[in-house]
Amino acid sequence: MKTKKIPVRRCVGCQEKYDKRELLRIVRNNEGEIFVDPTGKKNGRGAYICKKMSCFEAARKSKALNREFSCDIPEEVYNEISKQLEEYVGK
Repeated sequence: MKTKKIPVRRCVGCQEKYDKRELLRIVRNNEGEIFVDPTGKKNGRGAYICKKMSCFEAARKSKALNREFSCDIPEEVYNEISKQLEEYVGK
């Protein structure tokens, strides 16, 4: 039986490669909206970040998401990412 290939993605914070399911996906859709995609299946350009607060802080400080999406990221998006990471760490 053929084994299923596991997709690998790069974290924008630490630049390390991880299994796609281990990362949090942030999406910019065709309308220009930027939001967190917990399912990992929404349409649009995706950027991934580790589920570690240190990687999130590094990405925020270096404006890595701004570069990935070629636009300014609203503060609400950073707050939502922070909230999602806190929920994950709390588990």
